[in-house]
Amino acid sequence: MTKQDRAVRTRLALIRSAAEQFQARGYIRASLSEISAGAGVSSGALHFHFANKAAVAEAVEHAAARALRQVAGRGRGGDGCALQRLVDVTHHVARLLCADVVVRAGLRLNAEAVAGRVRDLRREWRECVHELLVQAERKGELAAGMPPHRSSAVVLAATTGIEVLAREDPGWLARPSLTDLWRLLLPCVAAPHLAGALDPAGTEPDHAEADVGRAPDVSGEAEISGEPDVSRGTDGALEEPGRAGLALR
Repeated sequence: MTKQDRAVRTRLALIRSAAEQFQARGYIRASLSEISAGAGVSSGALHFHFANKAAVAEAVEHAAARALRQVAGRGRGGDGCALQRLVDVTHHVARLLCADVVVRAGLRLNAEAVAGRVRDLRREWRECVHELLVQAERKGELAAGMPPHRSSAVVLAATTGIEVLAREDPGWLARPSLTDLWRLLLPCVAAPHLAGALDPAGTEPDHAEADVGRAPDVSGEAEISGEPDVSRGTDGALEEPGRAGLALR
């Protein structure tokens, strides 16, 4: 394995370990020593990639935002019934939240407004919902008296509420829970002629989200020219023979 590959693997491991700590303990209680231990590297290796805990949290939020943006983009770019695509993308997001601790931790960090950062991870979701409902209106898919701004408010309140409830009970993100939600919402939001055509359970199988749970993609986040050569000595301790540069862009 090259130094470049090892550096990328180490960074991914640190982001995932940090996400696990932030999700379980919150930003304040999570420690850098626990994060480095969870990734199986030394504290020196962690500080090679991240200057401090705020920088680690920023990387977790960035990875979460990237994953959420990819899922939202699938719904926006599809064809066919816009309302059905909205239902489908909510199921995609729920599977992502169930499977990927980085996304869950990113949302928690964002809600805690750690270190005064202003990134809004839910903005992409709000824009996705509104855009799909605007498309639905153009296609005559919305019920009378439910223009996009009203219907999106209802959908956003319901889906955000489920995400918050799921922090304590992941069962809220299960497919049956979302299906029940859409069984209640669709008769209010959808035009009568679509009543029997929309599937509240989504039109794709549970395994459709093939990349859910995968390590976060941070390829566009950093360009790494090297890292400490982290290995174990004869006494089992982590060693760092050298250090190279890290160029963030």
